[in-house]
Amino acid sequence: MADEEKKEEAAVEEPKAEEPAPDKPKAEEPAPEKEEAKKPKAARAEKPKVSSAAIDDIMAAIKKMSVLELSEMVKALETEFGVSAAAPVAMAAAAPAAEAAPEVEEQTEFTVILKEIGANKINVIRAVRELTTLGLKESKDLVEGAPKPVKEGVSKEEAATAKQKLEAAGATAEVK
Repeated sequence: MADEEKKEEAAVEEPKAEEPAPDKPKAEEPAPEKEEAKKPKAARAEKPKVSSAAIDDIMAAIKKMSVLELSEMVKALETEFGVSAAAPVAMAAAAPAAEAAPEVEEQTEFTVILKEIGANKINVIRAVRELTTLGLKESKDLVEGAPKPVKEGVSKEEAATAKQKLEAAGATAEVK
């Protein structure tokens, strides 16, 4: 563990800050007071104090690095420790999407299933013939083969009326 910390410190201290060419004028930086005034109050709050001197040194070295050097350092840290700096960002972006996903889609198609014939088989066969386009023999076979679906892919209202007709004929029906 101590070797890894030494490597990190050495890696941070090695990069050199880019210096502007002497013939190019340096752009003026805004005064710190004016820059502080532009920031929102939350951003102007005191930064938390870092307790470790090693962390202070690393932060100072990072502040001196160019964007290209920072990018190279991030890649080196990712390969050295087998982690990815992009993973937390992707997970944070996926979290709001996951919260919105639990909305359950309302069912639009239903199936009426004949569970049991009951005592009055003839009336159930008549009800099945009313509800479907089946002939007498097909309706009888369907009723005798219960539990079987009578109507599939129908609306909620149509499924409810079919269930009522079957139950009025003496059968036990279920809507799924």
